[in-house]
Formats: sequence, C-alpha cells, structure tokens
Amino acid sequence: MKFMRIGLFALLPLAASAQPAPVRLAIDWNHPIGVSRSSATLQVVVNPPLRPGDPLSAPAWKAVRNLGADYVRYVPWLPYPRLAVAELKPPTPQKTSWDFSQIDPMMADLMQATAGHSTIVNFSTIPAWLFQTAKPVTYPADANQVDWHYTQGTELVDPSGAALGDYYARLVSWYTNGGFTDENGVRHTSGHHYALPWWEVLNEIDFEHSMTPQQYTQRYDAIVSAIHRVSPQTKFVGLALAMPSQSPRYFEYFLDHRNHKPGIPLDMISYHFYASPKPAETLDTWQYTFFDQADGFLSTVRYIESIRKRLSPETRTDCDELGVILPTDNTAADKTPPPAGYWNLAGALYAYLYIQLSQLGIDVIGESQLVGYPTQFPSVSMMDWITRRPNARYQALRLIHDSFHPGDRMMQTSLADDPDSAVAAQGFVTAQGQRMALLVNKRERPVILSLGDATPRTVLAVDESSGENPARNLSVNAQTITLAPFAVAVVAW
Repeated sequence: MKFMRIGLFALLPLAASAQPAPVRLAIDWNHPIGVSRSSATLQVVVNPPLRPGDPLSAPAWKAVRNLGADYVRYVPWLPYPRLAVAELKPPTPQKTSWDFSQIDPMMADLMQATAGHSTIVNFSTIPAWLFQTAKPVTYPADANQVDWHYTQGTELVDPSGAALGDYYARLVSWYTNGGFTDENGVRHTSGHHYALPWWEVLNEIDFEHSMTPQQYTQRYDAIVSAIHRVSPQTKFVGLALAMPSQSPRYFEYFLDHRNHKPGIPLDMISYHFYASPKPAETLDTWQYTFFDQADGFLSTVRYIESIRKRLSPETRTDCDELGVILPTDNTAADKTPPPAGYWNLAGALYAYLYIQLSQLGIDVIGESQLVGYPTQFPSVSMMDWITRRPNARYQALRLIHDSFHPGDRMMQTSLADDPDSAVAAQGFVTAQGQRMALLVNKRERPVILSLGDATPRTVLAVDESSGENPARNLSVNAQTITLAPFAVAVVAW
C-alpha cells in the first residue's frame, strides 16, 4: 500500500504538467477593424410537418416567432409540387387550375410568425408545363408524398419569359393585392394584403433546370419586371447558387448590369454552403472536416466579393443556406440519430461562419433549415422531430441573433497558445457600447480560455450540458472559463 501511494502521488505533477496551457484571448478595444453589416437568420423550407395539424407545426412556427429574425427565407420547393406550385396544369380557354388551398395555410403561419420582421419569400418551383418536355410531367395526388422529378426541361415553351413572368406576377398579386385576374379574365380573390419586402428569384439554378447564366439572367429579368408591376416596393435576391465554387461564370455574367434590361435592380445575390463529410468519417474527423470545408467556402466568398465589388458594389449578399448534410441523409440509415455532440458541432460551424462572414461584410447569414426529418435531410434540422423542441443548432443561432446586430463594431481580436486552432473568437462593441465576444470551440475536447484581466459580467454558452435548452450561464474562475466540446459562447463585460 505504501508503494502504491507513492506511485500515485508521483503521477500527479505529471498529469498537471500535461494539462494544456489556456488559450489566451486578447481584444484591443481601441482598434476597430470594421462595422458589422450581418444579420443572423434562418431558412424555412416547406415540408409536410409544417402543415397545420401536424404535431411539429406549432412548435416549429413558435421557434420562428421566438427568434424574431429579419430576412427569414421561406421556400416552397420541388419535392412537394402541391405545396409549392399554385397552377399545376396549363390554362385552357375553358378553365385554369389556380389553387392556393394547400399553400395558403403555411404562408399565413409564416406571416404570423415573422410579424414585424422582414422575410425573403421564394416560390422556387416553376410550373412544369411552362417548360418544353417530351411528355407531360406528373406529380403525386397526395400533397405529402415526396417527388424529386418534377423539375424537368431546360427550355421554356415561351422563350421570351413573358408567360413565366405572368405566373409569378399573379402569384405575388394573390398575396399582396388581394387577388388577380387569370388568363381567361376571371377574377380570383384572396383577401391577402401581405407586405413582401424581398423576393428571391428561383433556387439553385445550377441544379434545377440546369440554367446557364444567360438563361437565368433573362428569366430573372422577366420575373422581376412582372412582379414589379404588381408589387413596386419589393426588392429582389438573385442566383441562389448551390455550388458557388464551381460557378464563377454566373457571378461574372449576372452582376454585369449590361446583361440586364434597363432598370432591372440587382438588390442582392445569394448562394449556399453545406459541409459534406465522407461516409467513413466520424465525429473525431468531422471536427476538422467541417471547418476545413468552411475555410474553402470562405475562399470562394472572397473571390465572389471581388467580382461583386468590381461589377455591382451596391448589390448586397445573402449566404442563405449554411449547414451540414451527412452522407446518411435520405438513406435508410438516416433514421438513426447522429452521434452525441453532432448538433453542437453543427451549431459551432454556423457560429464560426458567422464570425468569418461578418468580417467579410456579408449582409445576411442564414442557417439552414428549420425542419428536417428522416427522408428529408434530418442532419440539417433545427427542430428535433421526436421531442419537437429546438435543438442546439437553433439555440446557437438564437444566442448569436440576440447578441450581435448590424452596426456593431468589430474589434481587433487575437488568440495565443492555441496550436490546434481550437478556438475562434471575435470581439464586438454594440451600438449601446456593450463590450462582447463570440467564442467557438471547434474541437471535441474542453478548452480553457484566459480572458485577460477584466472579469466578465456574464458568459452564456450553448453546449452539450445546455442540451435543447437556451444558452446556460458559465462560471468564471479568475478570468478563465472552460469551453465544453463544440461550445458556442457569448461573453459580456
């Protein structure tokens, strides 16, 4: 026993010496590096759980309302034609097929949940009959049945784009002007008089209908011109590219005003990023893969920004789909929940992108998406489809949204003694003069962080201990804090 006690005590100094040194945070409050233009927000993709009566619907819309974000992106899209397309059959001299009965309830929920805040609405799916196809495109009779084959064809039946523009003008008029007159001169009354401050023109056009830059620009002009006739106050978002790193020609062509009709506004552009690990990878490697891929995306952002500033510096930018798509999504394996820690890691990725994109002057930073579930990109969800509660991805977004806003000054921020690049940080001074910092632990281990001489007033963190709850208070010990694995934290002095 005596020998064992000696051996144990002999190990204690070694264990203490093996403890990593604290990462040292330094913020120069006298050295601003810029003023933030960035708004944190989310994407709402239409799918059946958002329909009234579904158990997930009310909690999901409550989460949108509680967030209180501007620029909420709302996308009725291709897998559910009956929930996204208001005229599924081509008009004839005898009748038209306009039908909003399954579309309106979710649009009403969106407007109620975002009351007092701006939205970016994107009815991205074009009626299939507007395209030249070998045979008529079919779709399920059941509005809840998924169909990935609706968006067929590349050439419009009306190459001028006039019929395409007319469809969107009537769709927008239904929501802004109380109704519209159809192709046969029949009046359809909605009673809706919503404000639509932003309209995004189509989605992932590098995938859907495989549009060339020239085709998209012509169709953008036709849609914008038509919508402006019925909703003059609406501004527009263009491109919504899925793979911006592979599509520089879209930016070069679209952002050149000479390629548009006179008077067509280029208010904002948008594009997307999802980290995508390989099937053999696990959480141990995801902690590096996600951030390495994010750094590659940020290089793309810098290149796009150079094009934008050269061709159309007045145009703003919205990165409106940011997230992770695991290789198990939409396979039989997606019914197995991701490993513990995944939701925090995905939330940490968004927080890291928020820091970096804010530094690059990006206007809107949108996390994707509100509701996913098995067969519908479950790894991208911000709602737990079983407990029906917002998960850690949502809570990280909410912490950032509630803490930082456009107009905050970004201060010179540095980190020392961080050989693994475990921590990302940015100091801010808010419009009210509050000194704050956003901290991200990118690693699957705790990190001790030294905050310098000033003791914080509060430290709020989203981590595994907070679970599906809002951010928890962290204790501060002699100006140091411990960030749990994949923690997102906000320090206020």
